[in-house]
Amino acid sequence: MVTGGSRGIGRAVVDRALAGGDRVVVLARSAAGSDRPAGRVLALAVDVADPASVAAAFEQLDGPVDVLVNSAGVHRGGLVEQVGDAAWNEVLATNLTGAFTVVRAARPLLVAGSAVVNIGAVVGLRGFAGDVAYGSAKAGLSGLTQTLAIELARDGIRVNLVVPGFVETDMTDGIPAAARERIVAGIPLGRPGRAAEIADVVWSVAGSSYMTGSTVAVDGGLLASFGAPARRVRDRAGG
Repeated sequence: MVTGGSRGIGRAVVDRALAGGDRVVVLARSAAGSDRPAGRVLALAVDVADPASVAAAFEQLDGPVDVLVNSAGVHRGGLVEQVGDAAWNEVLATNLTGAFTVVRAARPLLVAGSAVVNIGAVVGLRGFAGDVAYGSAKAGLSGLTQTLAIELARDGIRVNLVVPGFVETDMTDGIPAAARERIVAGIPLGRPGRAAEIADVVWSVAGSSYMTGSTVAVDGGLLASFGAPARRVRDRAGG
């Protein structure tokens, strides 16, 4: 089961699951384009920020759910004085409360051996000006992950957090070229990530039987280099 599975990282996770022969339930605001191939994907139009929408979707489902990936998210940038109540509430409701609502609804379908993988963000682990709402929501997701890991371990259910760095998706397409260049300059590997690379790690984490409550960064070294002149390091090394 993948929330936000119609685009970006969520879509890549769905593709990775299908490549492994799995059947997938996709929960997304727009299910268009998610129903592929026929018979192996069930796409449901769901707004994870709306508990009634989530409840209605789960009335159509039975278990078990082997892997639940919470990938649904929205981004609204701005400094604290620029972010209105509507933007703040939308980001928190989708990125944080939405994950909680889906896990709560899925709880009866999760069994021993099931795994939950939440998709975080580097701004949830390190402060970044202009991301007060998104960073706060993703930081909350880290706390949710650890708490759920403790609560669900008694039933053999694992919960982990995968933290992508700067990844080429439709969410990052609108970033101005100059800003993109500055971001990439701070990545030791010198390039953005690809959604498929994140999906590979999600699937590895989901299958790791002795991992729970953990945070795994897939960021090209971005977190390790925060505050370091990554471009100059590469230049000095001749890279």
